[in-house]
Amino acid sequence: MVRAIVGANWGDEGKGKITDMCAEKADIVVRFQGGANAGHTIINEHGRFALHLLPSGVFHKNITNVIANGVALDINALKSEMEAVKSAGVEFNLKISDRVQVLMEHHVLLDTYEEERLADKKFGSTKSGIAPFFSDKYSKVGIQVWELYNEEMLKEKLKGMYEKINISLKYLYNKPEIDYMQVYEKLRKDAEFIRPMVTDTAKLLRNAVKEGKNILLEGQLGSLKDIDHGIYPYVTSSPTLAGYAAVGAGIPPYEIKNIIAVTKAYSSAVGEGPFVCEYFGDEAEELRKRGGDKGEYGAKTGRPRRVGSFDTVATRYGVEVQGATEVCMTCLDVLSYLDTIKVCTGYEYEGKVYKDFLTTDKLYKSKPIFTELEGWKEDITKVTKYDDLPQKAKEYVEFIEKEIGVKISMVSNGPEREKILYR
Repeated sequence: MVRAIVGANWGDEGKGKITDMCAEKADIVVRFQGGANAGHTIINEHGRFALHLLPSGVFHKNITNVIANGVALDINALKSEMEAVKSAGVEFNLKISDRVQVLMEHHVLLDTYEEERLADKKFGSTKSGIAPFFSDKYSKVGIQVWELYNEEMLKEKLKGMYEKINISLKYLYNKPEIDYMQVYEKLRKDAEFIRPMVTDTAKLLRNAVKEGKNILLEGQLGSLKDIDHGIYPYVTSSPTLAGYAAVGAGIPPYEIKNIIAVTKAYSSAVGEGPFVCEYFGDEAEELRKRGGDKGEYGAKTGRPRRVGSFDTVATRYGVEVQGATEVCMTCLDVLSYLDTIKVCTGYEYEGKVYKDFLTTDKLYKSKPIFTELEGWKEDITKVTKYDDLPQKAKEYVEFIEKEIGVKISMVSNGPEREKILYR
């Protein structure tokens, strides 16, 4: 069976833990999109890890892990990540698509320089090179992994590429130009580093489907950061939806039978853009301090996350565009300190109430309509069965389930892998 795990919101929903948990039953775990610009935090017997490129199956030695063609492959970031995981005594099997595109030094530089140029009009980029990378990819001037092994072709391609890039560096950003031969030499070393792992992963996956293997497709970020369906332009530069998994991994779309959309019991987001249910001041700081396993701070950036109430409008939209067959709610335990819990159940825009997610311009001018539910005011982290939760906690979950229209099949009540309550 093929299943996908994706985010229902702005990212930061706690997908890493859920993917790690579901990976135990998988034969293959696949990263199908995104790059090293966001991370999944995983806590297990080996320690605490923030994975950015490595699939979450790396902690299970019998699993084949795949970085598929839809990923932005930052080889420097991959090296560091592999070293960190191996230093904890973890051995893993990793395959890298021969068609995956390589994220390069100039992508990071252009991303950084453009954010500087935009100043207060910036998009809130992680400065990981993602937007320039995808610009090159869709302009058909990027480099796929197989091209790294054709030396003369690579050299000529880089020469032409940097003639154009250096014009931007010199005249638009007033920055030093790049010597394409230095880039060439670096890429040749990178090519040798990844050579043992490079293969036709799409063929590997299609064969695995035919053999009835269990395949887990792992997505980065969430619905509202999708390039087409998110809060454009405050989005990532790649599709974040399960529908793209077939393209990003190279398998038939009809083979994806199960789509788990992950959402937090409250809302959190990193970066710029509209956030209708956002809290501010002491209310925000208290939730941020209590959130996650070490507070609400980005796994990649360390930036304080913006936080707010659960948003049923945004989440209903998020699970619908993902095509979710079930939902997992994380971090329910975080809300145990509250006497009453606000849930955003509508948007007021220009005097009218909307239950549908709106375009970015309207979101900026929308006000949240809150429904208040009674809190449960007790520690739930030791609960091992959903039915043993306090009644008010179950009412909270079931109220949200009714609002979003998709069954909440799992509830997380702590950061550890085993802290999952099944319904």
